[in-house]
Amino acid sequence: MSATRTEKDPLGPLEVPADALYGVQTLRALQNFPISGLKPLEPFVIAQVWIKKAAAMTHKETGRLDAQRADAIIKAADEVLAGQHREHFVVDPYQAGAGTSHNMNVNEVLANRANEILGSPRGSYAPVHPNDHVNMAQSTNDTIPTNIRLAALRQLPALVAAVEQLENACLAKGREFDDIVKAGRTHLQDAMPIRLGQEFTAYAGSLARCRRRIVEAADYLRDLGIGGSAVGTGVTVEAQYPQLMNKYLSQITGLNLRVGADRIQLMQSMGDAAAFSASLRGLAIDLSKIVSDLRLMVSGPRTGLDEIALPAVQPGSSIMPGKINPSIPEMVNQVCFQVIGCDTTVAIAAEHGQLELNVMMPVIAHNILLSMRILTSAMGTLTEKCVRGITAHREMCAYWVERSAALATALAPQIGYARAAELSKRSVKEGILIRDLVKQEQVIPAEDIDAVLDLRKMTEIGVPQGKHAVSAGG
Repeated sequence: MSATRTEKDPLGPLEVPADALYGVQTLRALQNFPISGLKPLEPFVIAQVWIKKAAAMTHKETGRLDAQRADAIIKAADEVLAGQHREHFVVDPYQAGAGTSHNMNVNEVLANRANEILGSPRGSYAPVHPNDHVNMAQSTNDTIPTNIRLAALRQLPALVAAVEQLENACLAKGREFDDIVKAGRTHLQDAMPIRLGQEFTAYAGSLARCRRRIVEAADYLRDLGIGGSAVGTGVTVEAQYPQLMNKYLSQITGLNLRVGADRIQLMQSMGDAAAFSASLRGLAIDLSKIVSDLRLMVSGPRTGLDEIALPAVQPGSSIMPGKINPSIPEMVNQVCFQVIGCDTTVAIAAEHGQLELNVMMPVIAHNILLSMRILTSAMGTLTEKCVRGITAHREMCAYWVERSAALATALAPQIGYARAAELSKRSVKEGILIRDLVKQEQVIPAEDIDAVLDLRKMTEIGVPQGKHAVSAGG
């Protein structure tokens, strides 16, 4: 049987594993919430430790916490930030409201480690106590909202960089494929020609707009409500505490942070987090559409569109030899579905606050941070293993565009909509190319056919016409 130590909280004593840096309140959370088998996401741990370190620095400066205790807490925090003791942060993401269990997990780990640094055993909580010293002038209610903001901002640069890399890859393909005219499709039916490069350039434009919305939404996360304490009013908090916390958190994190103007509002509302999550959802929506397009364009190779080829990354079937699937886009679709689901959870949880606090913060934090992590990784993989290696099947693009029944649209300014519609329907019914049908029926003068049915010109603004253009009613 493993060695234990006895710890006591207001509910009574419990046997805590002797080698655990966490304590009795964390153990109760482990017993109460064996829900998912998941551990807290790393940014959620790091941000809480940042807050504890900044608080110790603040209280050391104000003299509220003596230098010996403060320095021990700071050293313990630095060890965690350097990658040590991570196995002791153990509370399931699905836990009691507000995140008290996570907050106490961090308080207990830092207190126990600080006491070891000062020569006391784990579980002694002297001279450093998890509540009295590590959690001094703090509450779960102001630290967890601050944590969500810091953790999201910490992951923001990597996410933005991943979007930019994918943008640039799409722009590069836009330039590479700019001379390739292909069939456009609306409603998955024949539409007017478009250049393959124009499609990829438009993908880059969508990603750029998503990126700007994410950055704009993230700016609201820079307003910190730390110092609000229990209900936002700042009870038990020194007047200089919010400013000093902002100073030290800015130093520790390297983030551009602001002291919140209304700490009660910042505690009551998860609106900033929900708006940021919604911006991630917007990215997921556009990203999923893009990779779905890639899957359509690569369909085949003999019974689909076969307009592009994606890099082969793995065999596509355990039974069909030689089959290659669009594996990376399929993965990205699934990530996007997950992010959309995460945002739905965040939205419902953000709405479900009551009065002075939203107690659903643990699930909000988990879903936002998970969304950021998987979007960043998925976009990096999509860029490196897929988009940069895409090649075009020029012959198939040319083949399909010449067979598009929508080419009759270019004749409408010459012969009118009704006559053009007749030609389009006949082209489909009889399997005759629009170009051949126009020649056969002498719909327009022979010397005008190439000008009116110039596929490249159809991909730019303008009215297709030849030398003998007449009005539709002429």
